Amino acid sequence: MEPTLIPFLFLSLLLFFSGGPTLTRAAGGQWQFLQRSIGISAMHMQLLNNDKVIMFDRTDFGLSNISLPDGKCRNDPNEQVVKVDCTAHSIEYDVASNTFRPLTVQTDVWCSSGSLMPDGTLVQTGGFNDGERRVRIFKPCSGCDWQEIDLGLAARRWYATNHILPDGQQIIIGGRRQFNYEFYPKDQSAKNLYSLPFLVQTNDAKIENNLYPFVFLNVDGNLFVFANNRAILLDYRKNQVVKTYPTIPGGDPRSYPSTGSAVLLPLKNLQAQFIEAEVLICGGAPKGSHNQAINKKFVQALSTCARIKITDPSPNWVMENMPQARVMSDMTLLPNGNVLIINGGSAGTAGWEFGRDPVLNPLLYLPNNKIGSRFELQNPTTIPRMYHSTAILLRDGRVLVGGSNPHIYYEFTGVLFPTELSLEAFSPAYLEPQFSNLKPKILLPTSQTKVRYGQKLTIRFRVSGNLVPNLVSATIVSPSFTTHSFSMNQRLLVLFPEKVTGLGKSTFEVQVTTPGSANLAPSGYYLLFVVHQEIPSEGIWIQIIK
Repeated sequence: MEPTLIPFLFLSLLLFFSGGPTLTRAAGGQWQFLQRSIGISAMHMQLLNNDKVIMFDRTDFGLSNISLPDGKCRNDPNEQVVKVDCTAHSIEYDVASNTFRPLTVQTDVWCSSGSLMPDGTLVQTGGFNDGERRVRIFKPCSGCDWQEIDLGLAARRWYATNHILPDGQQIIIGGRRQFNYEFYPKDQSAKNLYSLPFLVQTNDAKIENNLYPFVFLNVDGNLFVFANNRAILLDYRKNQVVKTYPTIPGGDPRSYPSTGSAVLLPLKNLQAQFIEAEVLICGGAPKGSHNQAINKKFVQALSTCARIKITDPSPNWVMENMPQARVMSDMTLLPNGNVLIINGGSAGTAGWEFGRDPVLNPLLYLPNNKIGSRFELQNPTTIPRMYHSTAILLRDGRVLVGGSNPHIYYEFTGVLFPTELSLEAFSPAYLEPQFSNLKPKILLPTSQTKVRYGQKLTIRFRVSGNLVPNLVSATIVSPSFTTHSFSMNQRLLVLFPEKVTGLGKSTFEVQVTTPGSANLAPSGYYLLFVVHQEIPSEGIWIQIIK
């Protein structure tokens, strides 16, 4: 039976006995308990433009805790544990109603990757066993389910990274024992594999430390690719490295299984001749930590972040210190341009049973502050979110959090960190009631509006309190595919206000210009927010089209 919302009066009483939400309030944000069990552990998450979130786990461990509908079963003779499986390993979560429904995956999606296409379709690639060369398609439509394409990939993809490209294709980079990349959809110019020696060079023997590489589209159309402890700028069409970045000071690995996280910081000044792009990488594990964890010695994680202007002619990493050591954390861009660092532990590495010392407090990173004043500790959760946890931004500004299963099977008792089937949401401080008079409400355009590159866009909004015109901006955020502490395709662009006009009755208009090219913002769906004094509105969906 699908869960429903429970009236607030009964929330604290029903925390562990219902599917309804509960709030934990504090100055540094608040936590909301949404679901005790969605039937699966949310290893992968993707928000769609209908405000549904697709989640999936893996199929090779046995039965999940949610049945497929109408007596359906999956018959897979290649499956390792259960050949005939009548349980679901994927769900669709409806944010507005806090309900979910089971979905059917036909092959193993374990440690896979994905990206949204320009029309909003989720294309998910690879996995394990019979899923390693599969392409799976999910369209944001009522009652839809997964469609699968056998041998849709040229190579096996397990622990790979996907990124949408300016031409609407997506690139799939790396994966276990795959030192190459390919494109999807396939056409005459995109049939083959393209060698990427950088992935060989960053491969630590018997450990790897270069899986799920951090990939970002630079403003010049090339790809920033980070693996292990260093990065390149790749012209993926010519298969040429156009820039080699220095190694992060200290040389410690930041990629899986020494799992840190990374974001492309907000892109600003989009009308300038030269647009800067910066990457921030936080956490990870010192050299040798994975082998130590195999021997049941759990080394403290890294407490450093490294930040670099990838567009500089001679770029260098600038190091910063977090208040906590962190490994396996997620980094989520918030609508006001700040970064939420959430989930993970402070010792060990990624991998079965290799993480320790859960970090319950999120961190807020304020990229525009001076070094030394960029981190703010947030209110803690009560639920450890270790290996295989996820976090994504929702349209209302909350961050949805789920997953955590550091075990080969689902284990609920007798273990340090039980398998988590629950969902919760973190609400940053900008959602607190005391800021409601500063919070904009977008009136126009309507959600699902289509816009073109370089278009003048007028946004009408309401603010009940006093508006400060020079503290108004707009941002657009691309919804990410999140797994294993990396949010693929995550991107935020600041649309500078050219004119703010008062219309009376607490109503205003701000005029902005949309990004000028697909190198800045690949075509597709974005969440549009108006931000006033660091307080964002709820988002609306816009689609950038060519």
